[in-house]
Amino acid sequence: MQKVLFIIDKLELKYFEFNQLVTNFWLIKELLERNNEVYITTIPNLLLRGDIAYAKCYESFLYENNIFYKDVKVEKEINGFDLVLFRPDPPVDIDYINATYIFDFVTKPRVVNEPAAIRDFNEKLHSVYFKNLMAENIVTASLSDIEKFLAINKQIVLKPLNRCFGSGVMYLYEGDPNTRTIINTMTNNETTLVMVQKFIPGVKRGDKRVLTLGDKVLKYCIKKLPTADDFKFNTHNDNYITSAELTDEEFKNFSEVAESLNSKGICMAGLDVIDGKIIEVNVTSPCYFIKEINKLYNVELEKEICEFLLTRSLLSL
Repeated sequence: MQKVLFIIDKLELKYFEFNQLVTNFWLIKELLERNNEVYITTIPNLLLRGDIAYAKCYESFLYENNIFYKDVKVEKEINGFDLVLFRPDPPVDIDYINATYIFDFVTKPRVVNEPAAIRDFNEKLHSVYFKNLMAENIVTASLSDIEKFLAINKQIVLKPLNRCFGSGVMYLYEGDPNTRTIINTMTNNETTLVMVQKFIPGVKRGDKRVLTLGDKVLKYCIKKLPTADDFKFNTHNDNYITSAELTDEEFKNFSEVAESLNSKGICMAGLDVIDGKIIEVNVTSPCYFIKEINKLYNVELEKEICEFLLTRSLLSL
C-alpha cells in the first residue's frame, strides 16, 4: 500500500464526485481500488513551515463505485507521501508558480510531473524544442511582427501562453478587418507575449491527442473534432471525440519527444497534433481521455497508468 497525494484544481474539488471526464477521477478510483491511501488538496492548501512542506488535505474513499472525500481537513507533511500527482489546471499564474516553489523543499516522494519541470516548460512556447515537428511559428508581443507573419502565411492562430483547453485562442486571416484589434487584444497592446502559429487547414478534420507515459507513446489515440461554431475542439463531449491511429512516422517522432520530456521530469504529457505537426505539448494536467479511450478501445487505461505510477514510485524510494 502506498500513500498518495493529488494536487487538483479548485473547480475539480468542488465537483469531485461523478466527474468521469476528468483524468484524476479514474486515477484516484483505481488507486483506491488497489487499497492505496489517497489524499487530495489544492494549491491554496499548500504551505511551508521553515523548510518543511505541508498540505492541508482531505482523505478520499470509495463508496458504491464512486469516489468521495471526508469533509475534514488534515495537515500532512508532503515528505510523508510515497507519490504525489501535481495536476492543477492552468492558468500558470503567479499562484501556480509559487506552488511549484513549495516542492523545491520536497525530497522523498516521487512527484509527477515534477513541479520544477512544469515551471520550466511552457506548454506553448517550449513546444519549440521540437520545432522540426511544428508548423512555422513565432513568439512575440510585436504588432508589426505578427502582421508580417500573417502576410507571409495568410492564415494564423494566436495563443496566450498560460491558458488551457483552447481558451483565448484566436484565428486570423489576411485581410480580416479586425486584425489590429485582435492582435492588440491578444498582446495587451504589445505588452504580453503570445504564440503565433501558421494555421493548419487539417484542424477542420480534428486534432489528435497523443499520450506519453514515461519515455513511451501510448498506442491509444483519439481525435478531437471541432464543433460547428468553432475551428477547433472546444467541448468535452463524446460526439466530438473519435478513435485515431498514429502513422509509423508519427509514432517514431513522438516517441523521441516522449523520451525528451521524460528526461526533463515530465513523464505524463499530451501532444496535440494536426497532420503530423505538434501544435501544443500539454504538461500541467494533461487529459488522458480515459472514459473515451476505455469505450473506444475496450480497455482500462487507468490500470496501465497507475501500474506505471506505482512502479516508478517504488523505484524512487
